[in-house]
Amino acid sequence: MTITLNNKEKVLEGYSEISVSELFKIMNFSFPMIIVKINGQIVKKPDYKKTLIYEGDNVSAFHLISGG
Repeated sequence: MTITLNNKEKVLEGYSEISVSELFKIMNFSFPMIIVKINGQIVKKPDYKKTLIYEGDNVSAFHLISGG
């Protein structure tokens, strides 16, 4: 399956769909605060396990950094 992740084409071999949580594991996204959008729609953190990404989807994942 091919998706666009943060404006770059990403091929995920062996998948026809994948959850946001699974994508995070594959991509080693481990930051505690990440904002996710799929095709322009924000995905809430409690929905990461049940929200699926499909062929051709445009996914944006932004790591939030706080500090002072």
